[in-house]
Amino acid sequence: MRFLTDRKRAAGLGSAKSGTEHHWHMMVSSVALVGLVPLFVFTFGQALGMTYAEASLYYARPFPAIVAILTLLVGFIHFKGGVQVLIEDYVHGFARKALIIGSILLSYTAAAIAVFAIVRIAL
Repeated sequence: MRFLTDRKRAAGLGSAKSGTEHHWHMMVSSVALVGLVPLFVFTFGQALGMTYAEASLYYARPFPAIVAILTLLVGFIHFKGGVQVLIEDYVHGFARKALIIGSILLSYTAAAIAVFAIVRIAL
């Protein structure tokens, strides 16, 4: 029969040493989204129902294009951090690593496509 002390059970299960940094990044992106999302809703709301030519002229102006790009970039970065925490909490083993890599790739790909779409409309 094998007896383990509390110290022996806890050996090797120490802190990941990045929780505070990750929490800080999530808080910063949350505060940024608090300001960006209402701006995005108001600027995007004006563009709803426009023809492609009108939307192209509208997003050729710097303010609506910058607000849209910043909102989508910060939103996808925040999404990446939140999904990573969710996966770390509920998935174990190789699947955890694979899902974290997949979620990071998905987030950056979606952000790149969103920025490309806005730049394409604006130019």
